[in-house]
Amino acid sequence: MASTPPVNDHLDEKQFSLAVKRLADSLAYGADSSPFLGGGIDFVQSRQYIPGDSVKSIDWRVTARTGKVFVKEYEAPKQMPMYILLDTSASMCVSSLKLSKYALAVQIATGLALVAQDRMSPVGLMGCGSRERDLHFQPSLSKNVLMQWAYSLRHYNLEESTSLSLTLRHLLPSLKSKSLLVIISDLHDPEAISALKLAHQEHDCLVLLMRDPAEDGSLGGGIFRAHEAESPKAFVSHGKKLGLAGENYTEKLKRAGLDHLLLRTDLPVMSKLRHFLKHRDLLGKSRL
Repeated sequence: MASTPPVNDHLDEKQFSLAVKRLADSLAYGADSSPFLGGGIDFVQSRQYIPGDSVKSIDWRVTARTGKVFVKEYEAPKQMPMYILLDTSASMCVSSLKLSKYALAVQIATGLALVAQDRMSPVGLMGCGSRERDLHFQPSLSKNVLMQWAYSLRHYNLEESTSLSLTLRHLLPSLKSKSLLVIISDLHDPEAISALKLAHQEHDCLVLLMRDPAEDGSLGGGIFRAHEAESPKAFVSHGKKLGLAGENYTEKLKRAGLDHLLLRTDLPVMSKLRHFLKHRDLLGKSRL
């Protein structure tokens, strides 16, 4: 049987670029602090003025007290690398609307990366499917690299298998410092939760769980046995409920202690996503 040729999403290149830039602007709008950055630069000490120091850095209190010009020294915040792992498997292409889980996930991933790069946080980009080797980029501040990745991801294959758990397990040994891992997936990988729990032991993990209304829809009457297109997982269900991306995934994520947000393609996502990221920042979690 011939393989299914790659398919492009419904936006052309210009429309896609505008969409992800609007998304990035929306995420960044009105936020004094960033979900990707720490709370600012920490004061370390005052030292005597050296010709060439900025006048803006003068410590006026110490200068007035000593009669000599002193300047403030600050410690720049350490910036945590961010890795976005996007599930590129067949089930992500499930769509009952114009915008599939996959197309929305690509836009969200690109928008998040743009915001992080604007705040000088390096972003690593990884596709989690059978094309994974062609869709991996090391942490970078280059928007050209980011958009190259995004344009490559806009092409998808309806026969692609998942490699989410495998990619996670291969990535972990290569991380030399604590990192923020953003996973965008429908979690149709039987080993995904266990791999996420392992990653969460040493790194900050954030899961954006994608879901299409078709996954709650009616298939008619009767009980049926089936298996997922991109994994060996078999399941038994009935016509009133497809039951692939339901509450069992959110419950498993809760039990694993993993920060997560359910995003449905039939509902607005921007306000939920912006609130979720801001909430994590206010809690002091995963700030870079």
